[in-house]
Amino acid sequence: MLRALTRSLSTFKPNNFTNAITTGKRNMAAAAKLSALRDRMKASDVDVYVVPSEDAHQSEYIADCDARRAYISGFNGSAGCAVITTDKAALFTDGRYFNQAGKQLDLKHWTLMKVGLPDVPTWTEWVLQQAEAGKKRVGIDASLLTATEAKQLMEKLQTKAAKLIGMNNNLVDEVWGDERPKRPAQPVFPQPYKYSGQDFSEKIAMIRKELEAKKASGSVVSMLDEIAWLFNLRGDDIPFNPVFFSFAMITPTQVTLYIDESKLTEEGKAQLGEDVIVRPYDAIFSDCSVLSDSLKSDGKILITNKTSWALAKALGEKKCEEVKSCIADAKAVKNATELEGMRQCHIRDGAALIEYFAWLEEVLHSGKEIDEVEAADYLEECRKKKEHFAGLSFPTISSTGPNGAIIHYQPEKGSCAVIDPKAVYLCDSGAQYKDGTTDVTRTLHFGSPSLTEKRNYTLVLKGHIAIARAVFPKGTTGYILDILARQFLWRDGLNYLHGTGHGVGSYLNVHEGPPGIGTRISFNETALAPGMVLSNEPGYYEDGQYGIRIENLVTVKEVETPNKFGGKPYYGFETITLVPMARSLIDVSMLDCSEIEWLNEYHKEVFNKMKIFFDEEDRTYRWLERETRSFDQ
Repeated sequence: MLRALTRSLSTFKPNNFTNAITTGKRNMAAAAKLSALRDRMKASDVDVYVVPSEDAHQSEYIADCDARRAYISGFNGSAGCAVITTDKAALFTDGRYFNQAGKQLDLKHWTLMKVGLPDVPTWTEWVLQQAEAGKKRVGIDASLLTATEAKQLMEKLQTKAAKLIGMNNNLVDEVWGDERPKRPAQPVFPQPYKYSGQDFSEKIAMIRKELEAKKASGSVVSMLDEIAWLFNLRGDDIPFNPVFFSFAMITPTQVTLYIDESKLTEEGKAQLGEDVIVRPYDAIFSDCSVLSDSLKSDGKILITNKTSWALAKALGEKKCEEVKSCIADAKAVKNATELEGMRQCHIRDGAALIEYFAWLEEVLHSGKEIDEVEAADYLEECRKKKEHFAGLSFPTISSTGPNGAIIHYQPEKGSCAVIDPKAVYLCDSGAQYKDGTTDVTRTLHFGSPSLTEKRNYTLVLKGHIAIARAVFPKGTTGYILDILARQFLWRDGLNYLHGTGHGVGSYLNVHEGPPGIGTRISFNETALAPGMVLSNEPGYYEDGQYGIRIENLVTVKEVETPNKFGGKPYYGFETITLVPMARSLIDVSMLDCSEIEWLNEYHKEVFNKMKIFFDEEDRTYRWLERETRSFDQ
């Protein structure tokens, strides 16, 4: 999934890059930026400079002020890394962004590295190649690289007689200068107990229990969604994610939140009470040094694999013990209150989407032209009318025809397409509600789809149903389940270059680790457990023609089975998204009886829960009734 207002090149949002400039101007801008950066590299005595996508908290979505990779390269997708040498500039990204990066990069000055394709190196492998060629000093802002990554890269560079230099200053920021956006300072407010279902003191107690078990003197927390969850606070510093810039330190006797105190609302301060010390955001580094100095030689501080190299250096790297985040694990398993909130917000969200699709069909059939952005804006208005709406969970992907094949397409006013009623339309969207987070994708056709389009849609649907109906023993990971979604596409020699599912937060980040469904090896490290919320979103993309994706959110639950081999419980999924599938794109002859039964039962539930929102004489009710009719078996 993933990014409409135009800004100048020097201040654009990572999700608002404008195409409304000439190629010549873009080339000049790219050349000037690279030249200025290389001047600073020379002054800093580095031969290679690495510009990651992430901020100091390893966030996927970032604030404008942290969009360094987007600023220097022009590519604004959420995943990628830029590496600049004295004579080369390379942008590394994965299959989700090949099309987008190819369009946004100035290929006269940049080389696009399509990671995952044969013989294409990763950015770290390419850096090692540069070291072999004589570029021995590799610089990076130490706050943007994790301590784990830094250690691994240092060891590899040493074999090439090269060195990794962790810098306290950021060279891209120096090029950006005064035009760099200011750091956001939005209000921070409580997430009430009626939505969180757990007091933050209980969560702090969980961390202290881990400190005791590991005989550690403290734990430093830097992931923004973990801090928001831990303190039952929410903010608006990063677009689409209700988080705020902060760090936290927990010791057996003290809890410290590092934040600009002026951002805390009175309600937020009251919730923290006297149990939490509030310190300035940047004080984390000096306090880490103080904590480290206070420890005996065998003392240790817990960090995670997301902790920055800069923080680890402040703590004293030898005193850091990397552990799996107990906060991330706990946050992934929603309690009963959070699960019910997720169910309820999906009911309201489903009504908004159904209203939108019925409206869009009527508009297109009337012959009126509407572009992708206008359609997305209407959908947002539908959501705004729903109770507890707090914003979008990511920028709406509203894509017609060929644009749907760009997995993370970002429609922009002035350059987007008019929706073609004779082409496949893909809409991936979601919202933040105070009681939960939604993410849903539907692919539709408002005319007569081709046999190939119907076949490929139905192959994707079969994979979606296979995940939805899966039953698996305790201990199973999403890495193992991924093949269920791809098997039908594989039989036709087809595939897709993204994961099948990601974790979703409760009024938090729409992409939430550690669980997920996909071929990423990290998804094999966390077993699926009751209470987890994930997406189920297989797809298929025909470059230059159309894209197909079907996405529902599901929760993991325990299910009854005739047997329990090994004495283990068995789990399955509860689908909580409530929006009809695209009837006109389904080739029902390709579905077996069990798949048709699942589809009919799903549509029956959608109709029964959604019909109360609409008058029986309304176009939306008629659309809902038509789209949820049962298929004959």
